[in-house]
Amino acid sequence: MKINSSNHNIVLAIVLLTCSAFLFSIMGVFIRYASYTVDNYTVVFFRNVVGVLIFIPLIFSKGIGYFKTEKLWMHSWRAIVGLTAMYGFFYAIAHLKLSNAMVFTYSSPIFIPLIAWLFLKEQVTTTMLIAAALGLIGVICVAKPDSGMFNKISAIGLSASFLAAMAFVTVRALTSTEPPERIVFYFCLIGAMLSAIPMFWMIRPYTLKELSFLIGAGLLANISQIFMSYAYKLAPAGQIGPVNYIAIIFAGTWGFLLWGETPDLSSLIGFGFIVLAIILCSPFLQKKLNT
Repeated sequence: MKINSSNHNIVLAIVLLTCSAFLFSIMGVFIRYASYTVDNYTVVFFRNVVGVLIFIPLIFSKGIGYFKTEKLWMHSWRAIVGLTAMYGFFYAIAHLKLSNAMVFTYSSPIFIPLIAWLFLKEQVTTTMLIAAALGLIGVICVAKPDSGMFNKISAIGLSASFLAAMAFVTVRALTSTEPPERIVFYFCLIGAMLSAIPMFWMIRPYTLKELSFLIGAGLLANISQIFMSYAYKLAPAGQIGPVNYIAIIFAGTWGFLLWGETPDLSSLIGFGFIVLAIILCSPFLQKKLNT
């Protein structure tokens, strides 16, 4: 049976977003190790400046003209909200279980359908709302009150989640005219310039071990961003957004293997709801529900 172009694009978008989430979870491991001795401002700066350095060969090969844009204000907005979310997310990684930190940031799909509807006029289906609701239940099950759901770190994490959702939707809007490489380049460039300001006051010599974690996190983050940008170019943000939840499962696996962090029954139930939310995004299920 032939799969139509639209369904094929959604499948590919889901695969790309899953790869992005996997790389992002490994980035979380690097940031956790770096945060033992390096401050949050420096971690955020390196994540962005490494991205700028990655693009230097691309600038030479494609030429400066490839990176010219008429959407500088949108790139700037995306960089500001994304950078602010990044500060909150990296802070959560340093102070919470890795899976719980991912929960706060990757709960952004809860907000994506609403933001995409408000700003991009994308259609919000009942299935998408159900998927977002199931994802929220999963988030609450994983990040329980006794695990810090209602404290300062949680407030920072949830704020980062909302800002990340706004950044994701902005990426979706940018992909109508901008190639993914250009989107990631401007995010890194503007992010590096802004994050250099607070980092300047904390600068010091760094050990080889610290640099390896900082540079590694930057490389993984930017490759992940490229995968994510391609995914949002192929499919609506509201439809594939819940796939981001799989990063929580990846992070939980790393947390168990590296730090002995074990999920309890409530967390496992939460992961189940998260997986169910991902399944609801399946184009094949969407097609069945709409026929």
